[in-house]
Amino acid sequence: MKMKKKLRRRLIHVGVGFAFVGIYLGTLSLEWLARPAGYRLNPDLEYNDYDAVNDGLHNSNTDMTWWNGSIYMVHASSPYHMGSTKCRLVIWRSHDMQEWTKLVELHSEGEDIRDPKFANIGGKLFLYALRNKVDDPIADPYGTIFSWSDDGETWQDWEDIEHDGWLFWRAKSPDNVTWYVPAYWHEHGKSALFTSTDGKNWTMVSQIHQGEGNDETAVEFLPNGSMICTARLEYRADTGIGSIHASTLVAIADPPFTTWYKQRSRVARLDGPRLFSLGGRTFAVGRYQPEMDVFLTRSGGIFSKKRTGIYEVLPGKLVYLTDLPSAGDTSYPGIVKGNGSVYMCYYTSNIQRDFPWVFGMFAPSAIRMVNATAASILSMADDPPSRSTMVPWDGYIVLGTNLAFDTWVIARIRVKNRPRKQATKLKR
Repeated sequence: MKMKKKLRRRLIHVGVGFAFVGIYLGTLSLEWLARPAGYRLNPDLEYNDYDAVNDGLHNSNTDMTWWNGSIYMVHASSPYHMGSTKCRLVIWRSHDMQEWTKLVELHSEGEDIRDPKFANIGGKLFLYALRNKVDDPIADPYGTIFSWSDDGETWQDWEDIEHDGWLFWRAKSPDNVTWYVPAYWHEHGKSALFTSTDGKNWTMVSQIHQGEGNDETAVEFLPNGSMICTARLEYRADTGIGSIHASTLVAIADPPFTTWYKQRSRVARLDGPRLFSLGGRTFAVGRYQPEMDVFLTRSGGIFSKKRTGIYEVLPGKLVYLTDLPSAGDTSYPGIVKGNGSVYMCYYTSNIQRDFPWVFGMFAPSAIRMVNATAASILSMADDPPSRSTMVPWDGYIVLGTNLAFDTWVIARIRVKNRPRKQATKLKR
């Protein structure tokens, strides 16, 4: 009998423990789903914005370019963030940045495909993309493919880049003759620079960095002909909860770009970076994390809030300027400049809410278009706001409330059981 009572008591304790954990996770999830938009716009930013694509699918990974007098935009379209054979690259064309015409959908048979990047090489519109294995739930890319078009509507069959395992980011050229593209290794941990004159055959120029979970790497040319680079340093690649050591590499190389002078910025781990020049200065748009702690919301963690933000990139550091309207799963922008404006496309979860990244991965996401004046971006850079990374207090409030409730329930159970024990002693 005593053994049965002990076993029953233990089972009750285990059940109560699971109930408390379930209540906590349930209330935390409700708070995550209900909390309102939290992005912060710099009041100096002059802009207008709208949804270019919002069709109920998980749209992501954008790019945009001028070509032959029109603006071309491309993005991935999939059921969710994870790998899917249903993923397509959708190409659109516009003449005024307001009305968009869908031209074509491209896919890679039996695979996931994402991270599209345009390049205007030799009068042709090139498109580079990354193949992803669908048997890997996080859709890890393993190789780069490319296609090209003479009219933006009819595209050649995909071809593999000959450098197996290297994942190309966005190609840039100082003269529209010699092109350079940064790439990172498919197993993470190193990045390199390649060059080409035809967009098809690429030669490695140098290794940019090695170690620290080196991931997405972007470059831009400086007015003096040097090249500046940012790279996402995860510290440990794809950990889920992120790392307190994550950072952004900021590196500079002089021609011929074989030696890199490197420093790290811990202002943000900049994901999906896009660099651009304005008024002789370099700026970046990418995903960052506004709140961090040393537990489940470390830098890059999937339970964290995310934003798409604008930064100035200086030698050795990033300078935060503003958020863009964004939340949840977001960023991976495309940028074109013209008529005193900077046009930015990127993807984002519902901007009326503030989902954590992991919720946004499974929710629909829109392609957002922002038209910001170049003058206002330069003005923000002249007088950047002071902003420090915050602590996720809402999560701690939910935890504290649950602990208080748990303590009250346990105390009530003890009080209720105490008289029964006394009565049993009197009978004996």
